Amino acid sequence: MLDFNTVTEFSHTYCIGICAFLVPANLLTTLLTGILTGLNRHRMQVWASAAVAGFWAAAMLFHVFTWFAIGVVMPPTYILLAMAIACLAVNIWAVGHPSSMMQLIKVAVSALRGILEEGRRKKEEVISQ
Repeated sequence: MLDFNTVTEFSHTYCIGICAFLVPANLLTTLLTGILTGLNRHRMQVWASAAVAGFWAAAMLFHVFTWFAIGVVMPPTYILLAMAIACLAVNIWAVGHPSSMMQLIKVAVSALRGILEEGRRKKEEVISQ
């Protein structure tokens, strides 16, 4: 059986290593969920990616709450808490309403293309002068 005190002590002892793994894992798997949604991939692929990302986000939440339980209230704990909640929300959004996420991704991609195109035109104008 899992002892809460042992898990909490592990979380506090190896905090740097846990965060060094969970932060990129959260961000990369959430990014993958967004990419799969934007590419309109099969629903099961999006769900699998969101499940893995949700697991990492839940692990980060648990890790942060172990610090809150002993009274550690510092900016990094709030930053990690906000990141975990944001990743969890994006993954829930991708599973719950992928069409609205896909619309937002399309708008963002078209805006980025417009910015890049304008930059390329300005560069060509400078070169031709």
